[in-house]
Amino acid sequence: MYNQGLFSNWVPKPLQLFMLFLITLIAMPVSGVYTGSLSYMVGDTGALSEYYMWANYATTVGMGAAMPIVLRAKMRFKVRDKVVALLVLMGVLSFINATTSNPMVIVFISLILGFFKTFITIEVFLPLMMLMGGRGIFYGVFYTFILVITQVANYYAVEFSIIYNWRQFLIFVAILCFIVALICWALMHNKYFALKMPLHYIDWLSILLFISTFMFSAYVFSFGKQQDWLNSQNIINASIAAFVSFALMVIRQATLKRPYLSFKIFTRNNVQVGLFLLLCLGMFLATTSLQNIFSVGVLGYDQLTNAKLNMMMIPGMLLAGILAVYWFKKEKKLKFFIFAGFSSMVAYCIIMYFSMVLEFSYESWYLPMFLKGFGMCSLYISVWYYALDKLEINDMLPAIGLFLVWRSFVTVGLFSALFSWTQYQFQIESLGDLAVYMDGMTLNAQPNLSLKTIQLNAMIVANKKLFGYIVLAGFGILIFVMTHHFGYPKFTLDKLVRLFGGKSVVARRRLRERKKLAESLKDGVGSAI
Repeated sequence: MYNQGLFSNWVPKPLQLFMLFLITLIAMPVSGVYTGSLSYMVGDTGALSEYYMWANYATTVGMGAAMPIVLRAKMRFKVRDKVVALLVLMGVLSFINATTSNPMVIVFISLILGFFKTFITIEVFLPLMMLMGGRGIFYGVFYTFILVITQVANYYAVEFSIIYNWRQFLIFVAILCFIVALICWALMHNKYFALKMPLHYIDWLSILLFISTFMFSAYVFSFGKQQDWLNSQNIINASIAAFVSFALMVIRQATLKRPYLSFKIFTRNNVQVGLFLLLCLGMFLATTSLQNIFSVGVLGYDQLTNAKLNMMMIPGMLLAGILAVYWFKKEKKLKFFIFAGFSSMVAYCIIMYFSMVLEFSYESWYLPMFLKGFGMCSLYISVWYYALDKLEINDMLPAIGLFLVWRSFVTVGLFSALFSWTQYQFQIESLGDLAVYMDGMTLNAQPNLSLKTIQLNAMIVANKKLFGYIVLAGFGILIFVMTHHFGYPKFTLDKLVRLFGGKSVVARRRLRERKKLAESLKDGVGSAI
């Protein structure tokens, strides 16, 4: 009656592994909006780009909203019925996105796609974790694979948009979902995973409040710059709605017998530190907006060339994944792996700081993008592992939903909005500084000095300032990582001295005591003789 696998007994093991790989390969990159083709969507529909950024955030919000209930849904439905139905629905939703020009429809569909995609994730999540024998090793393989295929999917979304149309890529994704659904119908068993659990224990109002909180927040982050932040009544109203929704959600969890979210995990030290480190990671991930300003706005790269830059991160991601598997298998200290990830991000920002010149060549991108890929992947794995360490399964799944939204939407959206506003202010300041030394006579005397060149130099100066501040913040993060214990005995000054081959204060005191004892024994022996 029950079968905790996914496939029928007659399906060979190698084919089962291939199907797990295929489901992950097709389902995980599915999204309502692919950031690489965003400019083509704007050009075709005529809608503001902020709508599609909102849709991109909505996918993450949907995934986070579904996470606390995935285990109950897994036990409620038969495996084949659920997986096939979800794949078909995802294909239908992708087709709707491909045929509409209404941006609000795309936002709504993206939210539902993220919600459905989470239920597919949990189906492949548990078997793969059991096969790999440990959460750390699983994270090393799974997150590396997800990050790599996401970059590949964004690249091919751009290529499809250039050769055909952005709509054709979504239709292609829908067809792939239908094909995989047909194969799953043939190979999967039609049994329950375990004892069937009821769905009426799910608090749907809490889910609506969760979605309301973060969708209003996503609206603020997406449209803040376009509507001039607090000078817009829409931004003020959305901010108030997000705050009220969050307050109501917290109050409701305190009154429920079976709460949708558990906030008691936030009293744990590793959860608090994990949230802070994910905030720091979001700061570095948000530098993508500065990178795009430099590559597209200053260097003049087209969208396909810009997508190739992100593909340069893949070697660094693969190295981080291999190192993570080795690290967790050997059970080495997590601190130094996290330190290596943040060090790579800081090194990437330092290189970008010194690379803000008009003569920056395409080949010069290899090293910074390699470092960025290594840092991103290693921190996704290590910080996620540390933040969720030693949590019970009933607390872990709701925590994953909150952490997912915090990591991939709140922190990145917050810093992207902050960098966008600050970059614009620095750009205006730079133009003012340049205008002091320029007038009509100066421009006539230097024919090569056009207004466009002045504007590009102002953008470069603004980016350079921002990267400089990020580097300074990065050094502070590195100090925090080195001094935090991460569950191990605290890293003291004596240990730092011993790390570089010196002797600690205690060791030196013991050495002096031994010398005194040896001298007193020598004097005692001499007097006795």
